[in-house]
Amino acid sequence: MPRITTPLTDTKIRTAKPLEKDYTLSDGNGLYLLVKSIGTKIWRFNYYHPTSKVRTLVSFGSYPEISLADARLKRDEARQLLAKGIDPQQYKKDQLKLLRDEQNNTFEKVATDWFKLKSSSNLKADTLKDIWRSLELHVLPYIGSIAITEIKARDFINALEPIKQQGKLESIRRICQRINEVMYYAVNVGLIDANPASKITAAFANPVVKNMPALRPEQLPELLSALSTANIEKQTWCLLFWQLYTMTRPTEATGTKWCEIDLNNNCWIIPAERMKMGREHIIPLSSQAIDILQIMKPISGHREYVFPSMKSPHNKPMNSQTVNAVIKRIGFAGRLVAHGFRSIASTALNENGFPPDVIEAALAHVDKNEVRRAYNRAVYLEQRIEMMQWWGNFVEQSKSSYKPLSMVV
Repeated sequence: MPRITTPLTDTKIRTAKPLEKDYTLSDGNGLYLLVKSIGTKIWRFNYYHPTSKVRTLVSFGSYPEISLADARLKRDEARQLLAKGIDPQQYKKDQLKLLRDEQNNTFEKVATDWFKLKSSSNLKADTLKDIWRSLELHVLPYIGSIAITEIKARDFINALEPIKQQGKLESIRRICQRINEVMYYAVNVGLIDANPASKITAAFANPVVKNMPALRPEQLPELLSALSTANIEKQTWCLLFWQLYTMTRPTEATGTKWCEIDLNNNCWIIPAERMKMGREHIIPLSSQAIDILQIMKPISGHREYVFPSMKSPHNKPMNSQTVNAVIKRIGFAGRLVAHGFRSIASTALNENGFPPDVIEAALAHVDKNEVRRAYNRAVYLEQRIEMMQWWGNFVEQSKSSYKPLSMVV
């Protein structure tokens, strides 16, 4: 007949006195209290390991810190795990490790891991620097130390509140996008089940999209007339017209290297790492663009950059804001920015019947339609040679066709 164990009571436990040797008081189902000779009382649970079948002991802590009710609860939880073939001690270790991992996987740690992966993409160094800097300034100081599993949408919204107060809604939009990339990375590597930041942009007003100011093609003569009378360094003048003739972005124009120029085929080949969309871009050069290179050859032909900085160190390109500074200086602030040269060219070419696909290829735009983009890989070089020369002639003609309003009858 099996031995019947009488469950313990708080009174029996409290009044149990230490003896010369350690002894035990059993509560049943593997739980017992070890009364040490030195007076301490320790809860223990005795069980057979689910795999090895070896008798095993686990401590639940000391009495009275762990009460009788607490000890029984721990025993019942352990028995439930054993019924599922899980070792309670290993389960406890796994849970502690999981807790430590959660505490160690702070938002800053996860963001750092995500950024390492992001840095292996084709993004430019300046773009990557801007991405990390925005998180470093506006997010990490507020939530960087919070475990990724504990972050709530409200934490992100509170962190972005100072930027909202400054009215920088476009900055909020970009930072929200980067936060979501970090959080979706956390989902993808199994740190969290869902992204709590997925809807945080809804907490802020949408930024008003402002197109970059640009002139109409018929206003180009007015600009060129103002340039003709302005006191501008030869290198700056060449850079401005180089950007205008080639329809490139400011950073692409200022970063032009002599090794990218192919005068045998009259083209400029910009490598993928220098392009916004991460794809090599070939630009047929008009006779006017080639004239710019001929002017710059004796000035910078011995250097890496076609338009080197005029200040030390001379091994760097001119600042991408140089042309914008000229535009402001000649009185066109608010009416035009250097990037607007592309808009002038696009408008003129579209209005004069050039195929839109050819114009978009010349501007290095990528079709937003993924299916169309996958099948439309043509660069329209032959058509662009003709088009770029037409544009060069259009700009050249605009230099001499300016007529002030005071002269118009």
